[in-house]
Amino acid sequence: MTDNTQTFQFFNRGPSPAVRLVFFAVLSLLLLFVDARYRYLESTRSALSVLVSPIQRLATLPGLLWQQAGDYLATQHSLVEDNQALHRLHARDAAQLAQLQALQQENRQLRNLLALPQRGELAMQPVEVVYAERDVFKRKVLVDKGADAGVQVGQVVMDDQGIVGQITRVYPWLSEVTLVTEKDHAVPVQVLRNGLRTIVFGAGDTSQLSLRYMPVSSDIQEGDMLVTSGIDGIYPPGIPVARVVKIERDPAYPFARVTCLPVAGVDSHRHLLILSGPPGLPERPAQEPAATRNPKAKQKK
Repeated sequence: MTDNTQTFQFFNRGPSPAVRLVFFAVLSLLLLFVDARYRYLESTRSALSVLVSPIQRLATLPGLLWQQAGDYLATQHSLVEDNQALHRLHARDAAQLAQLQALQQENRQLRNLLALPQRGELAMQPVEVVYAERDVFKRKVLVDKGADAGVQVGQVVMDDQGIVGQITRVYPWLSEVTLVTEKDHAVPVQVLRNGLRTIVFGAGDTSQLSLRYMPVSSDIQEGDMLVTSGIDGIYPPGIPVARVVKIERDPAYPFARVTCLPVAGVDSHRHLLILSGPPGLPERPAQEPAATRNPKAKQKK
């Protein structure tokens, strides 16, 4: 017990805590006065700041990393929202642009229709396509004019480029148009270059017509324009119908295979024109009886 008390007293030698506090306070005031008055501790403070700077940076590093992580996440979230907003804006602008282009195309086609010259005594009535045939194998459309507007079966329908089809059925407020590309639909035409008359048939495809029973030796070439001949009394003469795009001649067959492309937009335009019927043609003469045609046979009897 005595040894422990002596050891404790040995380590507690020196001035009391109050004396130490007064000493260090006076020393601090003295150092402050000397530093403020004579600037003796500037070099010491600079050296200490150099030594302490890495420790300060290390101490502030977690807070700096946390702040940078927060800024990154906030920036990332903001960029994602801005990107989504730009995508929505782009989709809206793309839809408006497509609508504007469609309106411009429709306006251009209407201007072309209005610029068409009147063909002699033929009157033109504008119509709009409202329905298309659901059967993919039928090339027919319905327009918004019918019997109430004076539309009649057999009238010709065209656009600003050429023949589109023919009225085949009339309803009170609608009319059915059979397109020239309808399978086996026939239009009498002639080659504009040399006047060769023939008949163009629909092939059931909106992008194809054909000339049938054309002899291999026929004077027809790729690129020839086919226009209505007018000899059937239905289609007015001189209206473009198709252009020859391919000719296949095989000496083993008597007829050439001629493929044509319709000139009109048979499946693209909404606004069309209905032409009034051509002037009435004189009726065909009645066939004479066989006895009248062959008087010699009657005399033999």
